[in-house]
Amino acid sequence: MADTIITNIKALVNVRPSSQLLRGNELAVLPVIENAYLMVEGGIISGYGLMSQISDLKTSMPEIDASNQMVCPCWCDSHTHLVFAGTREKEFVDKIKGLSYAEIAANGGGILNSALKLNETPEDELFIQSWARLKDVCKLGTGAIEIKSGYGLNVNAELKMLRVIKKLKERSGVIIKSTFLGAHTYPLAYKDNHQGYIDLIIKEMLPVIADEKLADFIDVFCEDGFFSPEEMELICKAGISYGLKPKLHVNQLNSIGGIETGIRVDAISMDHLETLTDDDVELLSKWKGICTLLPGAAFFLRMPFQPARELIDRGSAVALASDFNPGSCPSGNMNFVVALSCIQMRMLPEEAMNAATINGAYAMEVGNEAGSITIGKRANLIFTKDIPSIAFLPYYFGQNLVEKVMINGEFI
Repeated sequence: MADTIITNIKALVNVRPSSQLLRGNELAVLPVIENAYLMVEGGIISGYGLMSQISDLKTSMPEIDASNQMVCPCWCDSHTHLVFAGTREKEFVDKIKGLSYAEIAANGGGILNSALKLNETPEDELFIQSWARLKDVCKLGTGAIEIKSGYGLNVNAELKMLRVIKKLKERSGVIIKSTFLGAHTYPLAYKDNHQGYIDLIIKEMLPVIADEKLADFIDVFCEDGFFSPEEMELICKAGISYGLKPKLHVNQLNSIGGIETGIRVDAISMDHLETLTDDDVELLSKWKGICTLLPGAAFFLRMPFQPARELIDRGSAVALASDFNPGSCPSGNMNFVVALSCIQMRMLPEEAMNAATINGAYAMEVGNEAGSITIGKRANLIFTKDIPSIAFLPYYFGQNLVEKVMINGEFI
């Protein structure tokens, strides 16, 4: 990791002497230094300031000229299913033809389709596929990412997914957090024996996951036809006993009490939130955790978008993530997520940038490492093409405006 000084930066974006989770009106504040420099030592941000002050520095560091470029912290994508085997474009066409999710599932589609493919795919091949996807999203500016299991649905396959995520962590310079989502749906063998599958998760999966240190968080898909709030609470408490903190799928399709349960188990984040009642919004406005919104899934499924404006105006902490997965959002492009958030959820560009960087970092508990231009954080940076303003990033959504990406002080 070479020491470097980046000079003539058109705008250094999201500069914070210290960082914290942003709530409500704080999201609209995006500190910027124009005509700036940035120092990187050992892959870490070590200093920054105005170019007019650079003559005061006594340094012989190699220089990178960033004239006409903005430099921003990399995206922090706090909700993905990046490890999967194969794609599901046939289901995409079936949806266009009018088939419902239930009809597709009845024909062997949905999560169970991904589970079947994953069970048939050797671990080495699964790693190769996942590594390629990770490289793709990094080139688009993602420097920290959470990855879930959940397409295994049996002991061996769930562990296979988590071991692939662990290998990605070990071989990549990207910040990666792992989430155990064995409670994604009920496998066919346990369709009428929910407690049997929950016992499998608690008694057979969790002990091995804890022993091999395969996960940081635990997740449950709380929804009608999947896991009830009571089942989610039982699974979360078991995960907590093994040191896994909850990050939860709630209120994607229905409001069934998942938010109340998420608050009760002290979840770090509650994700999706497409379907919120007035009472739900009130609860979230007073909650200390993070509302992670996934507009890419709402876009792909043609669902109503999350009420981001209402959540922010009521004082919630909002993060943005891609939900990259083969069924409901086959894209990990966080640039598009930011654009969707502005266009469809009426988030200000500053709010969307903060939600996709610093708040995303806190939704993975890496707020001390990533998400802002702060001394001591990793030099995970996006260098933009020559653009006129921050607002141009979501405005000009059809083009890739990322010129280069730096991870730990090195261009990828």
